[in-house]
Amino acid sequence: MANTRQDWLPGNHEALYDQATQTNAYLTSQNISRMGLAGFQTWISGTFQTAYTTFKTAFESWKNPAERTSLKTATLQDAEKTFKPIYRHLYVGILKENPLVTNADLLAMGLPERGDGERHPATVPKTTPAATVKTPEPGIVEIHFRDDSVDNASRAKPSGVHGAEICWSVLDEPPVNWAQLLHSSFDTASPFRLSFEGDQRGH
Repeated sequence: MANTRQDWLPGNHEALYDQATQTNAYLTSQNISRMGLAGFQTWISGTFQTAYTTFKTAFESWKNPAERTSLKTATLQDAEKTFKPIYRHLYVGILKENPLVTNADLLAMGLPERGDGERHPATVPKTTPAATVKTPEPGIVEIHFRDDSVDNASRAKPSGVHGAEICWSVLDEPPVNWAQLLHSSFDTASPFRLSFEGDQRGH
């Protein structure tokens, strides 16, 4: 499991949609003014909310498996690729550095709170992640992951651990080394969901 604070963006479409929607809902004119962000009002209502709306529209068109097509998947991937750096800039470049934006504000937006201003190296986990793969419906693969410690009944993450990196490829034969896993995503909450088209069959 990875233990970096930088990977705060969810690695799957559903979690990103939920988090971004929570952030967008909090950015009312009243809250923007109270947090001293009036100078960013045009950027927030223009660049951020335009990219968010495009991502939201693409996700809501894609989310029903019965109506999902390769075109809808590609459209969602393109919208997410455009939205993520804008969302990251909103948090890192605007919200996190503004002293009028409190930790309570950040948490209400679904974003990580600030630390104490110092960088502390995260401890290396002494346990390893355990994973279970499930196929709840055609074209969907769920990867359920948790800490592998025997006393972790609550399935909480070890101290300093933010999530897990999940790597995959669609291959004719099982992979023999990590280099064959061409795709990866970082996820902070189990399960991680992958969606495939009907002709994407393999290992």
